[in-house]
Amino acid sequence: MAAAPEARTRTDRRRERTRAALVGAAQKFLSEGRSAVSIQEITEAADVGFGSFYNHFGSKEELFDEAVRAVLNIYSEMRDDIVELYTDPAEVFAVSFRMTGRLQRQLPEGVRVILNSGTSILLRDEGLAPRARHDIVAAQEAGRFEPMDPDMAVMAAGGALLGLLQMLDARPEADAGTLTDEMTFHVLRMFGMTKRAAQKLTTGELPPQPQL
Repeated sequence: MAAAPEARTRTDRRRERTRAALVGAAQKFLSEGRSAVSIQEITEAADVGFGSFYNHFGSKEELFDEAVRAVLNIYSEMRDDIVELYTDPAEVFAVSFRMTGRLQRQLPEGVRVILNSGTSILLRDEGLAPRARHDIVAAQEAGRFEPMDPDMAVMAAGGALLGLLQMLDARPEADAGTLTDEMTFHVLRMFGMTKRAAQKLTTGELPPQPQL
């Protein structure tokens, strides 16, 4: 018989709150493009003691990396739940792209964390890039996308997505759904889909955007 999970203590809960506060403060700074802040500024923003920082992170860089990872995990959970509804890999890619663009209006601060990370976000082992790569390769193998080096394809699609998110951030009055679907259409065409097929994948109804 498996052992029962150990009950969380008050100390555990306090440590979790402190860690979450540090990550939240780091995300706030990153969303503002302020990566040069000191650890003192971070702990003050998190309203935790300076000494407690090193109980959770070995450096500011480690904290910032975790802050980015936390945002990507939110995206990943949202995306993975949604694409379970689809079997066509090209449609999975299109739905992922369309939902991610719309996420800018739902999670603007988190999207700014991604934007301020630059194109290096496309080299990470979690979040956007590995899922896009998987979908692109699957669509190529199914004959839905034309052959292209997967890493180059990720960079091309990822660059288009980051550009879209940057534009939506700069234009809060813009229709995020319309612009995202237009960009998805052009990316699908870049991957070799016909105009008709790309239109079909970018005009269909999407599942409800999840509550975050």
